[in-house]
Amino acid sequence: MFYEASTNDHNLAHDPFKAIVSPRPIGWISTLSKTGIANLAPYSFFNAMGERPKMVIFGSAGIKDNARNIADTGEFTCNFVSDNLKEVMNLSSADCPPDVSEFDYANIEKADGKMVACPRVAKAFSALECKLVQIINPKDIDGNPSQNHLFIGQVVGIHIAEEAIVDGRFDVNITKPVSRLGYMDFSTVESVYEMLRPEYKE
Repeated sequence: MFYEASTNDHNLAHDPFKAIVSPRPIGWISTLSKTGIANLAPYSFFNAMGERPKMVIFGSAGIKDNARNIADTGEFTCNFVSDNLKEVMNLSSADCPPDVSEFDYANIEKADGKMVACPRVAKAFSALECKLVQIINPKDIDGNPSQNHLFIGQVVGIHIAEEAIVDGRFDVNITKPVSRLGYMDFSTVESVYEMLRPEYKE
């Protein structure tokens, strides 16, 4: 089958786009508002985008509480979503009003940041403290502003739980990261294998 993406004329029960671009790591983003309210929400369009320096990127459809806090303060933290935290991560996606902290709503323990003011998820196996680099509102191919806003952050501090490190590596067999698929589907990493990059041979 083929359909033009702008028409969504796919004759399927649900839009397949996010199921095709999957699995995606979950950006469980925490921020602090100017009035001191800690915000926490998962973003399904999230990833690392480079390591010199280390940077992450996530997309927001419109400007919501977290996005507004980042624009105001220039800081955020990306909390690692493991299988044991998937239920509270999902609970933190509730549409809470701006004056309600998702940490409190989902009964999630906070821990202080080291290089940023916003808190992190205390029980997360890892957390990336970030400083805002840029916010981009890309235009579509017709030159019209999109509803997408891209937030680029530079990682300035990294928290790792000691039990997540095995033989000098962050061990995903222990941390069991959760990824976002399409529709209402998620996946937990269960099978891990290694593939070495080959050398070119004529």
